[in-house]
Amino acid sequence: MPATTTDMIISRDGTEIAFERLGGGPAVILVSSALADRKDAAKLANLLARHFTVINYDRRGRGASGDATDYAVEREIEDLTALMDHTGGSASLFGSSSGAVLALRAAAAGLNVERLALYEPPFAVSGDGFVPPRDFGRHIDVLLAREKRGEAVKYFMTQAQGMPAFMVAMMRLMPGVWSGLTKLAHTLPYDIAVMGGTQQGGPLEAAEWAGATAPALVLTGGKSPAGFHDAARALAEALPSATHRTLPGLDHGAVMMAPKKLAPTLTEFLRP
Repeated sequence: MPATTTDMIISRDGTEIAFERLGGGPAVILVSSALADRKDAAKLANLLARHFTVINYDRRGRGASGDATDYAVEREIEDLTALMDHTGGSASLFGSSSGAVLALRAAAAGLNVERLALYEPPFAVSGDGFVPPRDFGRHIDVLLAREKRGEAVKYFMTQAQGMPAFMVAMMRLMPGVWSGLTKLAHTLPYDIAVMGGTQQGGPLEAAEWAGATAPALVLTGGKSPAGFHDAARALAEALPSATHRTLPGLDHGAVMMAPKKLAPTLTEFLRP
């Protein structure tokens, strides 16, 4: 097992960001998805640490990290800047789902990203795919304001992720899993902000991502719905230097459920 250390860095606005540093070699920062903290990528981090210095961190508002009164996507990009400063000023990024979009926004903002690996960024690029309701974000805000954290998680899973209601009902029967999700419910607006207007069924604007010039690999799982593949192909075409690859047998939960199948492809791509 690679050596692990847990530490804190201070982001630009004074927020403490908790992270684990594993292994040695070129730096790779793992960016988690909605309703996830660094625990979800712990197994993947250990696999990648055989070849890289892996920074597995809690995004603000999650796990051991702090938070601020007001949220802005720019603050999360500043968190990644602070983590990169810790690794020497540059790093590769791997993000999944909305975490992939955060990593992409960081690269487009001009951070010194060496390589960019993105697993199933949940863009909706066609009206034929799954598109959340127009008032989706506002409804999440209302539920959270009423302290209905479980209902907010359920609404997010069914309306943003397209998860069948019976699957959500089954998850609610697993107290450990459900309590972990509801504990992170207050960060749902953060991921909605990260996604911006990219889930309304319109084409991606290439100019929005033009700053992400690092070599990029956009991955999808062979068992995932067609919308993820449509989005990945559209993003690969929009980025200055990107390719799309489908990994057989995987679905949207690959980071947590199938890290051993994901790690070899990431290792191959992220190596200098």
